[in-house]
Amino acid sequence: MQMSREDLARAYRTMRTIRAFELAVNAEAQAGRVPGSTHLYAGQEAVATGVCMALNREDHIVSTHRGHGHSIAKGCEVGPMMAEILGRGSGTCKGKGGSMHIADLDVGMLGANGIVGGGPPMACGAALTAKTKKTGAVAVAFSGDGAANQGTTAESMNLAMVWNLPVIFVIEDNGWGEATSAEWAVAGDIVKRAEGYGMAAERVDGLSVGDVHEAARRAVTRAREGGGPTLLHIETERFFGHFNGDVDTYRSDATKEAQRRDRDCLNRFRAQVTEAGLMEPAALDAIDAEVEAEIEAVVRAARDAAPPDPATLTTDVYVSYGYEA
Repeated sequence: MQMSREDLARAYRTMRTIRAFELAVNAEAQAGRVPGSTHLYAGQEAVATGVCMALNREDHIVSTHRGHGHSIAKGCEVGPMMAEILGRGSGTCKGKGGSMHIADLDVGMLGANGIVGGGPPMACGAALTAKTKKTGAVAVAFSGDGAANQGTTAESMNLAMVWNLPVIFVIEDNGWGEATSAEWAVAGDIVKRAEGYGMAAERVDGLSVGDVHEAARRAVTRAREGGGPTLLHIETERFFGHFNGDVDTYRSDATKEAQRRDRDCLNRFRAQVTEAGLMEPAALDAIDAEVEAEIEAVVRAARDAAPPDPATLTTDVYVSYGYEA
């Protein structure tokens, strides 16, 4: 794990923040305080963290319906995010977007997307802008194994190669497309699909934030230096059902128990860094306590926040470009 102690602490804090945030969202959803659906990122924390630590604030990401982790890792504030999910006016998008549409352009988060495969074309657009303006920025499209089967993803990969765009396609393979196993829905090898376009591609252990970060750094460096796009096929885990109403009976209790016991990226991180003497357990425990206190505070604040003003219902819906009629 080629990361400094400072970066290790930062990585752990980000992963722990995502986990605590998602557990809190789950509790709020089960209590009936979340309007609409939520899709929890718990189990996949090392992916968003490792990738986004390789990015600058000026770089852009496009997320999926399971986007809370990407948002946090890219720098979105957890307070406004929680308020958004609870439908409050102080939310990231003024309470109008909810869980699946969190966006913050100031930190390069172009938005979550409820359309499977809807992100890659947007990332190509951001990458084309960066290339045209010569900003040196890169764009990342987070997608799932299900989105890898969408035509939009295939077309985006082809376009990215033809135009040599500074874009990275991150396929988070948690093994499930809703309730369907990837074994029944994904043919062949996703890495070889990218290689078929002549694209650099590699498979990555999504339970290791260090492995993810190193792979992302290689991809980002390639993109910034004009080497074109990369696909990262990252194998990870999904701890909860597809969405907050999914009772997840298609996986056995024994399978889920073993998953959380043996394939938790946070537990793996703690074991690796403490056994190697890179971080002390007490330091990790201190981060845990700080994160828990922060998330408890943002939940209380979100519950107490006011809903959006009905007068703002039609604002922020359409963009006016100032054209004369």
